[in-house]
Amino acid sequence: MALKKLVGFGKQLLRVKVVDCNTEDSHLSRCLNTFDLVALGVGSTLGAGVYVLAGAVARENSGPAIVLCFLIAALASVLAGLCYAEFGARVPKTGSAYLYSYVTVGELWAFITGWNLILSYIIGTSSVARAWSATFDELVGKRIEHFCREYMSMNAPGVLAKYPDMFAVVIIFTLTGLLAFGVKESAMVNKVFTCINVLVLLFMVVSGLVKGTLKNWQLDPEEILHANYSSNSSLNVTDILPTRESLGAGGFMPFGFSGVLSGAATCFYAFVGFDCIATTGEEVKNPQRAIPIGIVSSLLICFVAYFGVSAALTLMMPYYLLDNNSPLPVAFKYVGWGGAKYAVAVGSLCALSTSLLGSMFPLPRIIFAMARDGLLFSFLSRVSERKSPITSTVAAGVMSAIMAFLFDLKDLVDLMSIGTLLAYTLVAACVLVLRYQPEQPSQMYEMANTQEEVELSDGISVPSMGILPGVQERFTFKTLLFPTNPEPSTLSGFSVNVCASLMGTLILVFSVLAVHGGFAVWNIVVLCVIFMVCLLLTFVIWRQPESRTKLSFKVPLLPFLPVISMFVNVYLMMQLDRGTWLRFSLWMAIGFVIYFCYGIHHSAEAALARRSSETEMNKFSRNSEASREKEAFLPNGLDVKEDDEDL
Repeated sequence: MALKKLVGFGKQLLRVKVVDCNTEDSHLSRCLNTFDLVALGVGSTLGAGVYVLAGAVARENSGPAIVLCFLIAALASVLAGLCYAEFGARVPKTGSAYLYSYVTVGELWAFITGWNLILSYIIGTSSVARAWSATFDELVGKRIEHFCREYMSMNAPGVLAKYPDMFAVVIIFTLTGLLAFGVKESAMVNKVFTCINVLVLLFMVVSGLVKGTLKNWQLDPEEILHANYSSNSSLNVTDILPTRESLGAGGFMPFGFSGVLSGAATCFYAFVGFDCIATTGEEVKNPQRAIPIGIVSSLLICFVAYFGVSAALTLMMPYYLLDNNSPLPVAFKYVGWGGAKYAVAVGSLCALSTSLLGSMFPLPRIIFAMARDGLLFSFLSRVSERKSPITSTVAAGVMSAIMAFLFDLKDLVDLMSIGTLLAYTLVAACVLVLRYQPEQPSQMYEMANTQEEVELSDGISVPSMGILPGVQERFTFKTLLFPTNPEPSTLSGFSVNVCASLMGTLILVFSVLAVHGGFAVWNIVVLCVIFMVCLLLTFVIWRQPESRTKLSFKVPLLPFLPVISMFVNVYLMMQLDRGTWLRFSLWMAIGFVIYFCYGIHHSAEAALARRSSETEMNKFSRNSEASREKEAFLPNGLDVKEDDEDL
């Protein structure tokens, strides 16, 4: 009895969502086109980091090879982007990675993903709002900071910020009002700011390439240290000669390939933000086509922008002289174009505005999707007359404003990384699993499951030899490595599920040992063994037949690209410090209380299962009554039959 209850509880945690992908059925307004999605992705991804990140990474990690850092980071991000693009074509609904997990790996993993995405977007919105406030305050002589420090100081070091940021709260509430008014108006504002930002960056790239010189990619440390190195700069910043450590080996890659990899890990976070496109599935006119194009195009545009800015920056100014906080204004002053700092200021504010909108836009949609599914409180799923998720938008604005008002957020920013990387990992795993499943289960989220379609499929289609009467597949190593069925079967789908689960566990162990195990002999041996086992599991998955479901976009080179994406994301997660994981545990504890006390009982899928079971019970009771009515005739019929046999 206890085992039966435990099995039933496990099935509750792993129940998957049944999605009707009819694009006409939407509670939200379908008013966005492909260009709106590209602008949303570029604006969210190409934030203020492009004005700061390139200088810090080039000076500390990679030197002029920062262009390679952005190339490697872009390739790693594209792996996740391709997985999102396939799911956007397969399940064009609001919810992003939360929904993708729900239809593939079950309710508990979906709640974990959605709950962490909520935290990521709240922290992202709050931190960008404070950065916007600080940037604007810098332009007006820090008057806002002086006023708040004098009249509103908070003495709680390590817990609260030094002073409440009133201007950040005003910014968040203004944006909340814009989003509550309508998605079309929000998209228009985003397009304007994104276009200004891209134009400013284009000016910086062109002017930087004009004023730059290739000599800055071929510096010799000995010449700099032992000669009176100087440049034709209007600003003499070489009075204090650099140390040998800050110069590295000189040339294009002064800190070696390890420095490039270290810089690429930092630059990877510069491409975070494109996933907000995946939350617009019910607000796009043609989601199966627009979402994949929007994701891939925005990542390509962002890579070109990051590559161009970093190349121009390191050509204008020697890498060891770059400023960590404001590299572009200092670089332009170095080449005699000090007036360009105003263009940088305008671009920074526009980039912060689009980044803020990119963080705030998906947050209400994640909350709305979870509330509609019953995993969060139902009042959060209310929609306004303009078909905007009004209640979840206001709730998101209030939570973000409280965070921006009270907390400094510097220690919480790493929590954004956990939520984002966890979502990337699960989406890659879901693509890996789903492409090898038989057609019959995938009908759960095909266009519509009408009775006519079911009858037609029963009469004509044969999805798998494994379900034909008398032809049952048996598990052998030959069928595992050399399957005879060209279509996915129940056995091949189960094999992929097991292999993917084992591989996820091994990737986690591998990443922990690679980050914390050091260069001990035993650690290297264990890593090699795990790597070989992962290769074997990947080969087994590769040998299984793929689903032939037609989609507008599919991830190429399966299963290799999703596996590499999973490894990159888990490895980056393991590099986060212990304090970040403790805060993550606290946030997850709060989430589990909500889920097990409310969500698991009010889940829409649970209600659907209860209704279906009640229907089956009613049918069973009617059949039982009918059989009892026939029992009166059955004995006579049997007696007659027996008499005939005796004769």
